[in-house]
Amino acid sequence: MNDSPGWAKPGSSPSDDERPGTPADRPGTDGGAQQPTPPAQPAGDPKWSAEQPPPGQWSNPGTGQAPQPPAPPQPGTGWGAYPQQPGQAPHGGQQAPYGGQWGQQSPWGKPPAAKPGVIPLRPLGLGEILDGAVATLRTHARSVLPISFTVAIFAVLAITLLQGFAFDRLNELDGSLDSNTADPDDVVSALSGTLVAGAGALVITFFCTIVATAMLTMIYSRAVLGRPSSVGDAWRESRPQLLRLAGLTALVALGGIVIIAVGFVPAVIAGVAGMGAGGVLALAIVGGLAGFAVWVWLYVRVSLSPSVLMLERSTVLRSLSRSDKLVRGSWWRILGITLLAGLIAGAVEFVIGLPFNVVALISEGVSGGFSADSGVAMSWTYLTIIGIGSVVAMTITLPFKAGVSVLLYVDQRIRREALDLELARAAGLENYGGAPGSTPDAPGAPGTTPPPAGS
Repeated sequence: MNDSPGWAKPGSSPSDDERPGTPADRPGTDGGAQQPTPPAQPAGDPKWSAEQPPPGQWSNPGTGQAPQPPAPPQPGTGWGAYPQQPGQAPHGGQQAPYGGQWGQQSPWGKPPAAKPGVIPLRPLGLGEILDGAVATLRTHARSVLPISFTVAIFAVLAITLLQGFAFDRLNELDGSLDSNTADPDDVVSALSGTLVAGAGALVITFFCTIVATAMLTMIYSRAVLGRPSSVGDAWRESRPQLLRLAGLTALVALGGIVIIAVGFVPAVIAGVAGMGAGGVLALAIVGGLAGFAVWVWLYVRVSLSPSVLMLERSTVLRSLSRSDKLVRGSWWRILGITLLAGLIAGAVEFVIGLPFNVVALISEGVSGGFSADSGVAMSWTYLTIIGIGSVVAMTITLPFKAGVSVLLYVDQRIRREALDLELARAAGLENYGGAPGSTPDAPGAPGTTPPPAGS
């Protein structure tokens, strides 16, 4: 067999006896004499093996070196590994969307994070939190708006009825007092009726807000993963936690009242002890401001507890403890984002309600309810027009504020507990941020807790 330099062994080559042009095939030649090597057969000759070496693996003529096998591919992370090609950037793995690598830093800058839903799966900035709340309201309007609209109808209706009933009774009492015919029993009855109506409206508004918060939390958690939601799904997922959420909200509200009331205790004690009015007033102002500051500090620390309770299926006390842990170290940031969201919601409510207020004032002036002496009479027409504006404003701002709270919770868990890995797994992004088959749970997260988003 011919082993002249410049040829590699592609496989089982034909023997010398079978090659065309050998002495056995050429008459008039000595069959035992060595003949020159025939030229190479063209590719595709049926007598040559179909298995040929890859391009670039032939040895150089005259060197006598054996061909080198191709270099094995380097292992990479992410969505599968492949060897680096000439002219390509060192990826170390399969390319992710936008030309980036999941969980890796690109030489040309940080690649965009995966975004299966309304937010990217990485620590969020202020604009991304606000944009995520608005994007969910826009893309999931069929689920969000019916919930907020229904809740707004019940809440505003209760408040409107309270205002109309209270002003009617107070107007009757005012007329009796002017004519000096008021009976003490009538005064007590009017005041007690007003208080009962106010308590009823407060209870209705409280439970409406609880239901809206619970259902909107579930919708926003699904929106993070890009999953569709329905009103029925949100109700089924949130219903088991409604009583706990009501208890949590009542506990936080009661705690705030107690803390602020404690701030006025020194002023009350000083007044009982006979201190002058100026000193008592000064103590009341200082104590009230101190109590309010303490309440704000505690409120921010437990502000994520509703999301914890709903998404981690937690208890009331554990939700308060978890919220305190998540907020720790980010108190000022969460306070600023919460205040900004409240200011935006307030501005939207003002802009939406302004035309309704103007129409209500005009209607009262036309109907004779407006005068320079008495101002605007709280008639049912006036209250109805104002109530319609309140329903429209609340329908839009209620889901926005709920969404900011949920996204703050998600952001804090991404920053502290690598929740983005768990969310990526729930969204179906296999091997996100790690080796194949690695789906680490977020540190500190309850082991038996399903990931937020109702997956």
